[in-house]
Amino acid sequence: MRILISVLTALLLLQPLNALAADSATDTKIKAAIAADIRSEADKARDANRKPLETLQFFGLKEDMKVLELLPGGGWYTKILAPVLYEKGKLYVSIGTQGLEANLIGQPGFDRIEVIQPEGAFNRVGRRFEGVSFKANDLDMVLTFRNLHNMTDAGRASLNKDSFNALKPGGLYGVVDHTRRHMQSESDENWRRMDPVLMIKEIEAAGFEFVDTSSLHYRADDELIYEVGRKTVTGNTDRFTLLFRKPE
Repeated sequence: MRILISVLTALLLLQPLNALAADSATDTKIKAAIAADIRSEADKARDANRKPLETLQFFGLKEDMKVLELLPGGGWYTKILAPVLYEKGKLYVSIGTQGLEANLIGQPGFDRIEVIQPEGAFNRVGRRFEGVSFKANDLDMVLTFRNLHNMTDAGRASLNKDSFNALKPGGLYGVVDHTRRHMQSESDENWRRMDPVLMIKEIEAAGFEFVDTSSLHYRADDELIYEVGRKTVTGNTDRFTLLFRKPE
């Protein structure tokens, strides 16, 4: 009996160490990706503001995950995510991937990115995403960075639900966007900002559990009254960083 207890105790002690080792391996890959030559000087100049290492640590990224990045734009985060997931995981991208397909996907180290052409109708110019399906139900993580503000209420509801459906139970949903004052009406100045309380409610309504929020991108000197592209705030907007989980 004493031998059995000793073995069980040793196994329990090893589990946290194994988890720390896995986290360390992922962090090493994130740091290497951040320093890689594929990233331009303009990309790297934004690191101090966007804090990719800390952001991906907060979201719980692991090197063996299956991850979907939505609306990747020019690939600022794709250039970091793809190398981290290259050996043991998998990176999918969806919606607005034309730039990546033309300029990044297929290059060495980026040849395992899979583009998901979603089913359903979406119109980014009209900020509508309706009935989109990502044709997956076993993803570990879905991420979107500064994109929810591009959508209508119905579009966000659809995208949140479709992300929920694409995740396996326990899967994580990470969101970053520009902050709007709570309950403030939309205007020409704030339409590219979102109320974080409203975002939490909307994402919970899709079935997610709220896990945590981070102050990584809090900016005390952003008065939350100007359009995010104005010279006084661009590159220094206050942003909310939210993490959700699909229930087990």
